[in-house]
Amino acid sequence: MPGLDPSKPFVPLAIAVLTVSDTRDLAADKSGALLQERIEAAGHKCAARALVKDEVKAIRAQLKAWIKDKKIDVVIATGGTGVTGRDVTPEAFHSVYEKEIAGFGELFRWQSYEKIGTSTIQSRATAGVAGGTYLFALPGSPSACRDAWDGILVHQLDNRFRPCNFVELMPRLQEHLQAK
Repeated sequence: MPGLDPSKPFVPLAIAVLTVSDTRDLAADKSGALLQERIEAAGHKCAARALVKDEVKAIRAQLKAWIKDKKIDVVIATGGTGVTGRDVTPEAFHSVYEKEIAGFGELFRWQSYEKIGTSTIQSRATAGVAGGTYLFALPGSPSACRDAWDGILVHQLDNRFRPCNFVELMPRLQEHLQAK
């Protein structure tokens, strides 16, 4: 059965939160605030928080800056994952991925189906890795962020979670760059 291994000490991560929106500002950003609260309540550090417009260049620039920052382990974005013309977060994320974590989007939609039924098909939640940094793109609603954090990320970003988790893989994310 999956669960926490109490014999292992918790390893806090530095997690950046990116809100993608044409209409919100940080003061009205309920989803970003919810993620920050959940991150800190789990014992991690919210290392940075930013808001960018629904534009591939702006999203990509922020992602690249945080990927380059060795003090940031994980980026979680909220917003821009739908199917309208302005929803371009997945395109921006895919443009920086070294590897996609396809199962994240699948698991998010499966989990979401239990709550919102077939409407989950409209979400293009995605995840991947670039420069040794985990990248997650979530829908913009607070309930979707809560579901993704509580149902997936809180476990996978905890090194004590068994049978396996993303944290224990972090030292190997850039092994392809090591000289042989």
